[in-house]
Amino acid sequence: MVKLDYKNDKPLHEQITQGLKELIISGVLAADEQLPSVRELAVSLTVNPNTVQRAYKSLETEGVIYSIRGKGNFVSDIPKADKSRIDALYDSLRDALKELAFYGEDKDKIENVVKNIYAERDEIND
Repeated sequence: MVKLDYKNDKPLHEQITQGLKELIISGVLAADEQLPSVRELAVSLTVNPNTVQRAYKSLETEGVIYSIRGKGNFVSDIPKADKSRIDALYDSLRDALKELAFYGEDKDKIENVVKNIYAERDEIND
């Protein structure tokens, strides 16, 4: 499911958040699918349950998951991102593209990455 890199400087809760987002975005976890309980995921990742709870809370705040009291946490339908989130993502994309250009990466290669991401998304939605 989620893989943690203990040598990475990124906090574990952020790694869990990002890992779950990637599983949701890639279609591995579908809308309304139940996530493992906090305790189950903590045991499988060998982390403190508070770390998993913090990741789940972050995902819930972003609208990526929702919780039902007494039932657990579930994947949301495609979340509606607000304008500030979209703007932040475009800023990150611009920064990444500038850095790739700085390192001399081929424009066609970058365009292919974008096309492949959309092709994968379309395959999942078909």
